[in-house]
Amino acid sequence: MKVAVVGATGLVGSKMLQVLTERNFPVTELIPVASEKSVGKEVTFKGKTWKVVSADTAISMKPNVAIFSAGGSTSLEWAPKFAAAGITVIDNSSAWRMDPSKKLVVPEVNGDAITREDKIIANPNCSTIQMVLVLKPLHEKYKIKRVVVSTYQSVTGTGVKAVTQLMNERQGISGEMAYAYPIDLNVIPQIDVFLDNGYTKEEMKMVNETKKIMRDDNIKVTATTVRIPVMGGHSEAVNIEFENDYDVNEVRTLLSQTPGVVVVDDPAKAQYPMPKDAHDKDEVFVGRIRRDETQPNTVNMWIVADNLRKGAATNAVQIAEYLQEKNWL
Repeated sequence: MKVAVVGATGLVGSKMLQVLTERNFPVTELIPVASEKSVGKEVTFKGKTWKVVSADTAISMKPNVAIFSAGGSTSLEWAPKFAAAGITVIDNSSAWRMDPSKKLVVPEVNGDAITREDKIIANPNCSTIQMVLVLKPLHEKYKIKRVVVSTYQSVTGTGVKAVTQLMNERQGISGEMAYAYPIDLNVIPQIDVFLDNGYTKEEMKMVNETKKIMRDDNIKVTATTVRIPVMGGHSEAVNIEFENDYDVNEVRTLLSQTPGVVVVDDPAKAQYPMPKDAHDKDEVFVGRIRRDETQPNTVNMWIVADNLRKGAATNAVQIAEYLQEKNWL
């Protein structure tokens, strides 16, 4: 199995290599791809070094699958070229997510949407992935009417530059800024650019992607997305209104039986999910499950996941595993 990783030298790209190794994906030849200035550099994978090549060279090497994590403009330019050469692309950028001709996939939620003919498959936004994994079994059981979500998102979601900014500020060093404001000892209620409706692009991604993945345009979603000075892991306070009533213990049981979800919910022992506990794990953690006492059929919960893993690299590799199981690669 020849596997190309486009953006192999970036934060998510290097996490892709780690996840491919850990999950023992059957890579016989790795084709690391990066920008022209990185061509010729070496990356280590499974104890061997592999030379970084250009996208053109990668296409000529005919990989079975190309996992992209190199930003939207790179994906818009190169994904169709890989696909035209018969290479299946799994894209981690926002470039193709809302394209009606492309599938947007969280394997546990809507893996069955993929067909053999799909040559460009989109990986959803990190904050959407962890939320829909929890929403899916609840929607099937109680039918979701409305979701109100506030996110607390790690600087790793922005990239290396943001991680450096946080650590510089923590050490009193002035340096390059990823954000318009300091992030240490601060929270920034803006992720991505503002749109005409007053919401940010990140907030509207959560709204639109949730409906597409859940295959239900009737689910109402409203979001506030916030950047916090945490190194890894996104957290979400989620309020879910159902059409039908529910039992809190039944919700806990349902979620604890959901593949990929771990319930950590014991207030008496102060047990609840935190980003530091989700670090380097593939599961989505959920806790603080409690009834909203202000209106009927509504529940509050707290959802945490490692945004570089299930929120990005792991989900992409799981899509590749799904394709491989079907013998579509």
